[in-house]
Amino acid sequence: MKSYFDLKGRVAIVTGCSTGLGVQMAKALANQGAIIVPVARRLEKLQEVAKEISDEYGVETFPIRCDITDTDVVNDMVKQVMDKYGRIDILINNAGTGAVAPAEDITDEQFANEMNIDLFGSFKVARAVAKNAMIPAKYGRIINIASMYGLVGNKIAPASPYHAAKGGVVNLTRALAAEWGKYGITVNSICPGYFWTPLTKDTLDSDWFKQYAVGAIPLERYGKEGELDTTAIFLSSEASSYVNGVMIPVDGGYTCI
Repeated sequence: MKSYFDLKGRVAIVTGCSTGLGVQMAKALANQGAIIVPVARRLEKLQEVAKEISDEYGVETFPIRCDITDTDVVNDMVKQVMDKYGRIDILINNAGTGAVAPAEDITDEQFANEMNIDLFGSFKVARAVAKNAMIPAKYGRIINIASMYGLVGNKIAPASPYHAAKGGVVNLTRALAAEWGKYGITVNSICPGYFWTPLTKDTLDSDWFKQYAVGAIPLERYGKEGELDTTAIFLSSEASSYVNGVMIPVDGGYTCI
């Protein structure tokens, strides 16, 4: 019997892996047997996550503190992984932030910070992983976590820097997919809708936003924990070998209306 989504022996880096969706996706890949390299800025939290994943799924973990906006630190993180495992098969570029304010009140610093983390940071990690691991190996799976807000605007929670950065991630995905396909590397994006995370909890739990969501989302609810997992597993696996340069919204239908 063929196991379509077996990831045993694969080495997966997951950025932004101290809380929220990053941890959920790391656990999903661990469930399929992948070695997990959780990456974030808070080492203590990372070590907790790594132990939790290792204990629960019986896979090896290798937590590394890394600020994805610092090129030297990113390059060193990739070197550590290569020195230890000699390969990087999967990258989930999940680290990000979100500034919410009317566009006319957004500061230069807020806009620059958003672009530096969500867009430039994602590029820096993808560049280092591709150059040092995936291109030489002629194999790789890169999954950029964009957002449904990278595909559309919105009237309820003004976040122009976030829209701009995630829109950049969407087209960066296409550009890298076009360039690196010849090396056997696929580059795709997941565009999540409304999911509870430490960044979104206060907004999503408010009565006014819950009322808005019922009208805006065809499924009339937020995403539940685990509902991104199978998309991440699919795009990380051999089963997605001819899927390249696509954006997969996991948004309950928000972007279809």
